Amino acid sequence: MDDGLEGRRALVTGASKGIGRAIARHLVRAGARVAGAARDVAGLEAEGIIPIPADLSVPGGPEAAVQAAADALGGLDILVNNAGATKRGDFLRLTEDDWADGFGLKFLGAVRCTRAAWPLLAASGAGAVVNIGGVGGRVASAEFTIGGSVNAALMNLTKALADRGVREGVRVNLVNPGSVATDRLAGRIRSKMREAGCDEAGARRLLAAETGVARFAEAEEIAEVVAFLCGRRASYVQGALWDVDGGWVRAV
Repeated sequence: MDDGLEGRRALVTGASKGIGRAIARHLVRAGARVAGAARDVAGLEAEGIIPIPADLSVPGGPEAAVQAAADALGGLDILVNNAGATKRGDFLRLTEDDWADGFGLKFLGAVRCTRAAWPLLAASGAGAVVNIGGVGGRVASAEFTIGGSVNAALMNLTKALADRGVREGVRVNLVNPGSVATDRLAGRIRSKMREAGCDEAGARRLLAAETGVARFAEAEEIAEVVAFLCGRRASYVQGALWDVDGGWVRAV
């Protein structure tokens, strides 16, 4: 089914791997013109993605990335804020730098990219922002204090920007992925193997059981939902927080 993405101009941050790369690839296949921002952009051009080398964790980095994407694409219709990873661990051992890094890239990176892109998105007539959060923003965990706080902040930011977007013609929504088969999850599986003294299959079962899901998602499954939210079929979806988590979050 046509999502109305043909010719649309999109910037995807954190596009070098995992969910971000899957989103960028999917948008390209749907006919969008896509720029991908990341520290390491190796291989993006070969996949039809315009590479935008950028460090989104520092002031000025997001603004430069948005400008470079707009220059390359001749404007901007879609922004996907995907960049950012946060450190897990014992709350009492996490450092000030760990917290600064977590908020600096994922939260402030999204704030700065959106602020820089907003006039372009408003001018497009049908601008769309999709923030990538995580179910940790809904389900608190002692080992995920930074990530949970960042994702919760992104959800509130999404609602606030959607309120503005109603007036200015920019749709702002968020996707909360659950456990997705990426390099980051692979690291958690290895840690569980060491902790439980089991093989990979056993570690996968244990991790899935901890959250009560049947399996882990593929990055492409997250990309499908993002593409829908960017397209015309979601033209009346505004300020929505979509949990794509296999049933992890059970609260109403």
